Amino acid sequence: MLDHPTPPMTAFDLVLFDCDGVLVDSEGLSARSTAVVLQAIGLDIDAPTVLRRFMGTSDKSMCEALKAETGITFPPDIQHRLDEAALELSARELQAMPGIARLLESLTLPRCVASSSTPERIQRSLELTGLWPLLHHYVFSATMVQNGKPAPDLFLHAAGAMGATPARCLVIEDSTAGVRAGKAAGMTVWGFLGGTHVEPAAHGAKLQDLGADRLFGHMDEVHQALSTGQ
Repeated sequence: MLDHPTPPMTAFDLVLFDCDGVLVDSEGLSARSTAVVLQAIGLDIDAPTVLRRFMGTSDKSMCEALKAETGITFPPDIQHRLDEAALELSARELQAMPGIARLLESLTLPRCVASSSTPERIQRSLELTGLWPLLHHYVFSATMVQNGKPAPDLFLHAAGAMGATPARCLVIEDSTAGVRAGKAAGMTVWGFLGGTHVEPAAHGAKLQDLGADRLFGHMDEVHQALSTGQ
């Protein structure tokens, strides 16, 4: 599915991975658990709507948007409720993306996680899927910046902390918000279409329209591209 010439690995000094929908196959699970929590506080919303509207954005941004639209007052512990529901479902069903462990183990470039999730949810997701030892020193959350994706703040913060120039950073993203954020940060962005929540053709077209430099459907393709420069 890779469809454009790719710079060789030496063109990049850092690879930034989104977590949900990239490292772990969690977007569908997250939408389900989020919808249950939101319905419990009185919102008329279902999992497909959560996925379509808020995939890749932080819970804070989602709640702010819904509050502006509906006037609903969220309970003070809404983040805790969302986290607990997501972790409970993840403990039963969450899986690592096929090929991601192999990619991380073989990657010679510096790497980090730059996710819209909270630090607790990122850590738990990576622990459940066995990826935590490969990434735990390099985790950045939207809670660390003023504005979450699609703003570039998180990617720029992560790159700065890792000592990398944005123009020499590669972002691996599955969401429209993430692609917008990566391009706004001045980074190369590859769109991932391998999650079970994605319809590849339609979603790939959306990511390309937003500036994704390349599309791929399996982590093995990323490994091949980075190791061969093809």
